[in-house]
Amino acid sequence: MSLGRHRDAVPAYERSSSFSELHVIDEYDDAVGWIAHPREDGRRASHAISTDDGVWVIDPLDAPGVDELLTDFGTVAGVTVLSEYHSRDADVFSKRYNVPVHVPDWFDRVPERVDAPIERTNSQIAESGIRIERCTSLPGWTETIAWHEPTSTFYFPDILGTAPGYTVGNEKVGVFLTHRLVPPREVLKDRSPDRLLFGHGRGIHTDSGTVLADAITGARRRFPQALLRQGPTAVRLVTAAIRE
Repeated sequence: MSLGRHRDAVPAYERSSSFSELHVIDEYDDAVGWIAHPREDGRRASHAISTDDGVWVIDPLDAPGVDELLTDFGTVAGVTVLSEYHSRDADVFSKRYNVPVHVPDWFDRVPERVDAPIERTNSQIAESGIRIERCTSLPGWTETIAWHEPTSTFYFPDILGTAPGYTVGNEKVGVFLTHRLVPPREVLKDRSPDRLLFGHGRGIHTDSGTVLADAITGARRRFPQALLRQGPTAVRLVTAAIRE
């Protein structure tokens, strides 16, 4: 499937309530991910992580079978949205489990789009042990990178991923085109992840530290190739995200 070719039959993001098949990804004893619309170019992925504080649902999209999936991991303690450019189905999960939606202090756009109780957070999501860091590598761009020390897990909502429009060549993980010239190098300091989870695409569970370093240190060098291969897809994804 060509990354740069325009395909009217394949949406950037599927906005209808129809589902083909729930795809379960990133399965662990203490975490799981799922893709609600596997045909879309954006490959939006949602995750749930079991912590000492309960199960935290991250950037969720609803789909048939999700409730059963979460039941195996314990009691849902809360929901969090870590990208400024979407709220997904956070309010649906909030009402279903009677829990608030946790949003970073630096987000303005998300609370306006969530019809549910909001809890603001600064450096850690409640008592979950999930640390959050603001990412503003480009003017006008804000997202939040999460780090869970007990499981050595990084979560990247938008800036890195494995979905179409992210990787080029032999990359296993790619920096999104708009950020290849200013990748988030700060995440490489003093942390060695065992797994990488993304808001777009499947996670990485082998040689995660090496894969992450290659994605970030090689992002600028591979920018011309990415521009040629990913340009049209990147434009479609950004435009669709802004319209949400």
